[in-house]
Amino acid sequence: MKTKIFCDSADYKTIKKLSSNPLVGGFTTNPSLMRLAGAKNYKNYSLKLLKVCKNKPISFEVFADEFNAMEKQAYKINSWGKNIYVKIPVINSKGIFTGRIINKLSKKGINLNITAVYTPSQIRKILKNISNNSKIIISIFAGRMGDAGKDPIPIIKEGVKLTKKMKKVQILWASTREPYNYLQAKNHGCSIITMPPKVISKISKFGKSLQDLSLDTVKKFLKDSKNSKFRI
Repeated sequence: MKTKIFCDSADYKTIKKLSSNPLVGGFTTNPSLMRLAGAKNYKNYSLKLLKVCKNKPISFEVFADEFNAMEKQAYKINSWGKNIYVKIPVINSKGIFTGRIINKLSKKGINLNITAVYTPSQIRKILKNISNNSKIIISIFAGRMGDAGKDPIPIIKEGVKLTKKMKKVQILWASTREPYNYLQAKNHGCSIITMPPKVISKISKFGKSLQDLSLDTVKKFLKDSKNSKFRI
């Protein structure tokens, strides 16, 4: 199975550059990344990104916390372009499952990226609230699980198992920490992995032998030592 690589960034120059890169199949953003990229107006900045990302899927997240406001934002975001996935958190800040919103938007044919997913129970509840009218991405935050000392692999495997026969549902490995996560995502059947630009750039090193890596490392250390003009 081929696992698509999405770039996790809201930086305009990065998205413009990678939109034509065949290695990158799409993009994911969130309010934190939008703020980091310097966005002052959420809609205007999103439309700017859409001008350079016309043919690949891109996710924009709602940032409302109340369900009615969340739904209104979702409709507006969806209207900005045909390649958009509207990002909906699996729960709001009060811990309430967003199933009602997922159900409503899915029936309307809006493509969704359900984000901040951490448990098989959440995945099962999501699957009970989607229709065949829309495409669904379920973003499992594997990296953040690892940061908390939790093994994400059992949850990833369960998500892939639960959605195996659902053609319109894709499991996404989110919060990627290192290039090796790509092989983990691929080996465990994830449809997508999203990763920051720096990690994507390291994928090009895949295929090098361990001997070559050893030589590259020694050469880098030697270069650094010469540049520093160390003496013993």
